[in-house]
Amino acid sequence: MKYSSLIFDFDGTIADTLTQAAEVYNVLAEEHGYKVVKPEEIPALRHCNLKMLTKELGVSKFRLPFLLNKGRKIFKERVDQLSLIDGMLETLHELRKNTDNFGILTSNSTENVELFLNNYGIRDLFTFISSTSKLTGKSKHLNSISRTFSIKKGDMLYIGDEIRDVKASHKSGISVAAVTWGFNSKESLEIEGPTYLIEHPKELLEVAK
Repeated sequence: MKYSSLIFDFDGTIADTLTQAAEVYNVLAEEHGYKVVKPEEIPALRHCNLKMLTKELGVSKFRLPFLLNKGRKIFKERVDQLSLIDGMLETLHELRKNTDNFGILTSNSTENVELFLNNYGIRDLFTFISSTSKLTGKSKHLNSISRTFSIKKGDMLYIGDEIRDVKASHKSGISVAAVTWGFNSKESLEIEGPTYLIEHPKELLEVAK
C-alpha cells in the first residue's frame, strides 16, 4: 500500500450526517438566537470555509466550543438515524486488509462515533478513534497521531470532507484526500489543493495503492 496509515474524518466522510447536522444546528440556533438554516440554503453554505460560515450564521468563534459540545449531546440521541455513505462499507473492509493503522480523527465525540460504528458492526476495523474539542485543532492531533504510533508522515493519509480537513493536513505535512460527498463542495475543496479529490468511496482504493 502507498499509505500504511489511513485516518478518516467521521461526519460527512464515513457517516451521512449533513441533514442531521443542519437539524442539530437549527435546534441550537433557535435556542440561542442564531440564524436558522433552511434546506434550500445548504448548497450555498457548502462553498463556505469555517470563517465564512460562522460569519454568515452570526456565530461568534468564541461560542463555537460551547455550541460544539452541546451539539454533540443532541447528536447522540440521533445516531441511530444516521446512515453510512453509499459504498463506504465495502471500501472500508477492502482498505483495512493492507493497512497497519486505521483510525478516525473527528470533531464529534468518541462516544457518538463508537455508537455509530457498533451499529454497523465495523468498530473492530479501526485501531483508534481520536476526538478534538476544537473545530480548528486537527493539525495538532495529526501530529500527535504520528508521534504516538511512530508513523512517518509520508505514510499517512487523512481523508475528510471539509476545507478545514485539507488545511489541517497541509499544516501537518501529510497527504489528504478530500471527498466531495460531505459538507464542502467539490469546487471549494479543489481550491485548497488537496493531494487527491475523491468523488466516490471506491476511488480511495486506487489512491491507497
